Amino acid sequence: MSQTSTSTPTVVVTGANGLVGAATCAALVERGAHVRAVVRRAGTAPGLPGVEEHVGDFHDPDVAASVVAGADAVVSTVHPMGSDRETQHRIGVEGTPLLARAAADAGVDRFVHVSTAAVYDRSPETGDVDESAALVGEDGGDYPVTKRDADAALGRVEGLTRVLVRPPAILGPGESSVWNTLRPAAMRDDPDKRRANPDQSFAWVHLDDLAALLADVATGRFAASDDPGQGPVAGGCTPVNVAGEPARLRDYHETVTAALGVAPQWHDEPVWAGGVRADRARAWGWTPRVDLASALDELRRGLQQ
Repeated sequence: MSQTSTSTPTVVVTGANGLVGAATCAALVERGAHVRAVVRRAGTAPGLPGVEEHVGDFHDPDVAASVVAGADAVVSTVHPMGSDRETQHRIGVEGTPLLARAAADAGVDRFVHVSTAAVYDRSPETGDVDESAALVGEDGGDYPVTKRDADAALGRVEGLTRVLVRPPAILGPGESSVWNTLRPAAMRDDPDKRRANPDQSFAWVHLDDLAALLADVATGRFAASDDPGQGPVAGGCTPVNVAGEPARLRDYHETVTAALGVAPQWHDEPVWAGGVRADRARAWGWTPRVDLASALDELRRGLQQ
């Protein structure tokens, strides 16, 4: 089934109760899509018109086959960040391609996967990174490495168009937001978490802009192409970075520490000072709407409430 052939596409969203999943559901509803929201606990899917809750583990073969039947696209947002390496591998590296294979078997047109810009090698000597940049090695950490391996596993799934969306730090409010809630809480409680090189790059994107891109890819607003610079490659696996304007860690740390009433702690150790290039996403037609000043003001106001 081709999602562009129906006026009301059906899109499956895994992790629909999470920060990115919930925002993606809202963006899809705005675009007139019917959403199958996959969650693990009943009653946690977004309560929006056109959102239908499905309870179960997406990496269960029976659940996967059930939720993708008759769908036009899948948006995969789940990765157990912070879990042990084995759990991240089982769910991310093994479970995500299982869902993709079920989608391919069901004739789904597009599989949109939330990856991360952390898959790129961002050593101090590395400059800007685009979709052709070198990836992290085995010593890159559990989260980047398992995300890297999940991307590679999806690259081996055939029979549908796959898009690997790679955001850096995601700014936006929410109880589970790493950058607006969890990291600031750690910085409040632990002085060591306030330690940073102010000149380190702070690559970021706002949650709303990320969700907009995910929804536009899933609903076919970005037409397929044989050139990844112009659109998702039909039947292929295309990575695409999504990032806002350049920023430094000073911008983030000073906003957070000022809002919390604590002092940052600076060091001058070597750090990555490049940027995450999102030229491909912009060429497809994506334009970020939230600028850095607005994102940081939203962060500040949230911490002062």
